[in-house]
Amino acid sequence: MDFVYFVVLTSALIFVHEFGHFVVAKFFGVKVLTFSIGFGPKLLRFRGKETEYCLGILPFGGFVKMLEESKQEGPLLPEERARSFEAQAVWKRILIVLAGPAMNLLFPILLYTTVFLEDRTFSPPVVGTVESGKAADGKLMPGDVVEAIDGTPVTSFPEIEAIVAGKAGVPLKFAVLRDDKKLDVWVTPNDEVHYREPRELDLVVHAGRVGISPRFAAPVIGVRSDSRAHKAGLRTFDRVVAINGRRVERYVDLVAILAQNRGDSVRVEYMRPTGVTVLGGLADIAVVDAGEIDLTPTPKDPEAKTDDFALRERDVMARMGIESSEMYVSFVPNGSSEWQAGLRPGDRVLTLDNLEQRRWKAFIDELERKPNDVHALSWSRDGQTLSGRFQIRKESWKDDAGQPHEQYVFRTTHWLPEAPSRSVPNPHPFLYAVRRGVGQTGDVVRFILVGFLRIAQGRVSLATVSGPITMYDVAGEAGAKGTADFLWAMALVSVNLGLVNLLPIPVLDGGHLLFFVIEGISRRKMSVKIRERASLIGMGILLALMLVAFKNDVTRRWDDIVISVKDVFS
Repeated sequence: MDFVYFVVLTSALIFVHEFGHFVVAKFFGVKVLTFSIGFGPKLLRFRGKETEYCLGILPFGGFVKMLEESKQEGPLLPEERARSFEAQAVWKRILIVLAGPAMNLLFPILLYTTVFLEDRTFSPPVVGTVESGKAADGKLMPGDVVEAIDGTPVTSFPEIEAIVAGKAGVPLKFAVLRDDKKLDVWVTPNDEVHYREPRELDLVVHAGRVGISPRFAAPVIGVRSDSRAHKAGLRTFDRVVAINGRRVERYVDLVAILAQNRGDSVRVEYMRPTGVTVLGGLADIAVVDAGEIDLTPTPKDPEAKTDDFALRERDVMARMGIESSEMYVSFVPNGSSEWQAGLRPGDRVLTLDNLEQRRWKAFIDELERKPNDVHALSWSRDGQTLSGRFQIRKESWKDDAGQPHEQYVFRTTHWLPEAPSRSVPNPHPFLYAVRRGVGQTGDVVRFILVGFLRIAQGRVSLATVSGPITMYDVAGEAGAKGTADFLWAMALVSVNLGLVNLLPIPVLDGGHLLFFVIEGISRRKMSVKIRERASLIGMGILLALMLVAFKNDVTRRWDDIVISVKDVFS
């Protein structure tokens, strides 16, 4: 099937490219003699009114042969001469040649649009989690329904992200619905900088972020050892499924229900995860035990306020000893630096470098921000506060292209699954898909252009250049994953093909465009001798690039090739 996917991908992109030349040539009245996809012996051939359409056996290229007087054996009739490619004005010839690469750059818009049309539903405009230390921390709350931003109504969470992304550093007024009350909350998005991979490209992306997510935490709890919840039988990592028979799916709902309780005993149903090793350690099966307990909270202080999520969460913690499992450790690699420091599963992380930690993501971000530091960590266990020092692990490797990479890894994890997602319909699926298609195509064009520039600067190795073997692998892998992945890969290769063809190398479309621009400026055609010499030089450059790409492909696949050869002769 890999070969089929490869043929479909290459043939489709070649057709799109040559069709661009063909259509614009026909539009300007140029006579097209041959339209061919593929080279070599013809699998299919038929003749139209004046054009022969061919399908070659080798799907590695194609061509549109137009009428050119210089390539005819005899003189042309006047009416035929007027329809030759050479007889056209310079600007027409430029558009005919430009049409091929342009189609390769426009075609991905259609492909990406097709993929984004699948986005029929979105997360609703409801705040699920708020990141610690970010712009929204202490201002927006889990459960807040965002109705508008700066007067612009929003109906889904992606609309919130789109508005905020373009407003870094600008105060925004969030109109929210909180506990059935309308509030105006002012938040100023931070300007967050992200590097596109690979890092050698130095491609920086700026975007405004406030630190909110539509994802809600499941009602998985952490339990303080000296609390009423612990005495009643609840334990850390229990997942509460119901309170007094009322089903609970989100942690925010669990907090809301328990905060309303004034001291009455409640029936708590929960699921407790356990791990059972079977088959002599060859497999681990996760088992969940169901249970029920009666929990009697401390009576509620009538003066205590629980007007928002943060206050309700503190109330539940104080009266029952229940909190989110957010900062509870579920796994510590045996022998890791944090294990040697004394950290164990079930411990609750308290501080990092003497700073209180409230969100796991912020905790990891801080570690990655200072990867070379030796960090001071404190945690609680059975009512005691413990501490230790550790440094996160550094891993180094080289990719298939020989590019070095470094990564700092903190393998200790927590366990806080997400609640079942809720969604709202996409109000404008077609317009949304077209906008995303155009934006994604623009991002890919920028990414590849920067890659060309970095190679020219010597900052990225020529070893990253890929050829047909890599394209074969990409087509096969993407096709095996499904239609969406295959279209995504086709769009990426199409942009590559379009931009490569625009390089000012004779024999490529970009080289022809360069000749025509020179002709337009000088008001005279370049001599045949100069064009022939330039074409020979261009052919040499193109051949050298093809050899480099082929050599890189073989180097990446060398181990597989050796194994295949051994299998043949064994």
